[in-house]
Amino acid sequence: MFPKPFVLQKVKVTVIIPVWNSGKWLPDCLASLQQQTYQDFTILLVDNGSTDGSIPPRTSLPINLISFATNLGFAAAVNAGIRQSQSETIALLNVDTRPEPTWLECLVSRLESSPPEVGSIASKMLVMEQPTLIDDAGDSLSWYGSACKRGHRNLATQYTEPDEVFSACAGAALYRRKFFEVVGLFDESYTSYFEDIDLGFRGRIYGYRCSYAPEAMVLHHGHSAGIVGGRYVALMTRNRLMTLLKNIPSRLWLRHGNALLFGQLYFFLVYKKPFHSLKGYSQLLPLIPHIIRERQKIMAAQTISLDTFEAMLSTDLGEPSLSEIIWRKATAQNFNGRRSKISVC
Repeated sequence: MFPKPFVLQKVKVTVIIPVWNSGKWLPDCLASLQQQTYQDFTILLVDNGSTDGSIPPRTSLPINLISFATNLGFAAAVNAGIRQSQSETIALLNVDTRPEPTWLECLVSRLESSPPEVGSIASKMLVMEQPTLIDDAGDSLSWYGSACKRGHRNLATQYTEPDEVFSACAGAALYRRKFFEVVGLFDESYTSYFEDIDLGFRGRIYGYRCSYAPEAMVLHHGHSAGIVGGRYVALMTRNRLMTLLKNIPSRLWLRHGNALLFGQLYFFLVYKKPFHSLKGYSQLLPLIPHIIRERQKIMAAQTISLDTFEAMLSTDLGEPSLSEIIWRKATAQNFNGRRSKISVC
């Protein structure tokens, strides 16, 4: 099912946009790219079996298209684009975004001024419906297995300084081609969710760093608030544990075992979908051989000390405690008579 090869024009950046039934988002995303102050780029759309007529779009931009008959997931889509690209830098962009005009220029400038060990640059993602709020200012991972959006729902006037972050959200990030050549592509066994955390984790283990560029801003719609679906719970449960099993050295598993196990219990309870949580664990079992092979490669390539490794992961759960959740549940009625909801990273 891999697409036929074609030759992309010689440019500095290839902007890869995975698309699946995204007709309502794609025109605005492309219009924003058309207004970029930096123009040495080409666009590569990867259509994951859309049926809404959104492909091909009408635009004057230089666009290349890869099409799959069915939805293979985010990881497979962007990997197809990365393999097809020939530029020295690669930008990944979600279709439900509107980059500010200087977005790409700021990312490229930050990467070019960074040392070679900086393999990726994270954008400042703002909530599209409330641009005064931050959606994501780089991602973090805790010893509980919680992957959180740094600065989420904080005021956009915050997080204004460049910083080093654990990893970039792949919804709006720039990568060196060399980074993918050394670290590898996204793990396609993830299908969707957590694959960018895993990639960033591997990058850190291989000695790469990720920088946050606050001036590179993009509006992001993202997921609507509310109760998460069963498929999401199953994939997140599976992929969270797979990330931990693949990337954490045995000695640190022993040292942080209590936190790692508590994290699994925490999300099992918080998701409130025990069937789908158990489904996620069951879906992990066939992937054990793959996890073992990947773990062996990653551990053999580790270039950082255990102390450096240990400091990369946060000791903060980044979520309401179980006691706080129980208290909220007991006092769930607000003035409108609606139940309060917790957010899950």
